[in-house]
Amino acid sequence: MIEIKKCWFLMVLIPLLGVGQNNQLLDFENLVNKTWIAEGEWSNGSKFKQEVSYTFNLNKSIVVADSKGYINKEQTEYGNRNHGIRQYNSVEDKIEFWEFDVFGGVTKGTVQIKDRNIWYQYKYGDATVTDCWEYMDDSKYKFTVGSYINDKWEAIYLQTVFKLKNE
Repeated sequence: MIEIKKCWFLMVLIPLLGVGQNNQLLDFENLVNKTWIAEGEWSNGSKFKQEVSYTFNLNKSIVVADSKGYINKEQTEYGNRNHGIRQYNSVEDKIEFWEFDVFGGVTKGTVQIKDRNIWYQYKYGDATVTDCWEYMDDSKYKFTVGSYINDKWEAIYLQTVFKLKNE
């Protein structure tokens, strides 16, 4: 009887452990329940200022990103700018993301995580754009936005550092 109970326990426990280990979104864990801030300048001279807070939701099946930034073209008003979702698509075996902005737009793309670096790729007009959160340490990420082709930056539109708020 004890052996049957042990087997039953293992039959229930092992699949649960496997689900937790396969959660591709756990690579976001260093960003979650924290707020990250960055300032810089786009290559066209306009200002960049952003504050992003990440949380897990739905039993860690999605990552939610809430961003503050400039909410007008004149860059004089700062407020809630984007609401983003990252989700692992198990059918296609990839992480997808959606960013909804205050202007009514939505950006859709994919996410790849390599060596603690987070790579977003998406269409912006006719161009394919890449954002990279390059891990520096637990409280800093080098943030680059540009055209990344064949494992190299062809053009960089923005480069700055996201730092943990209050550090």
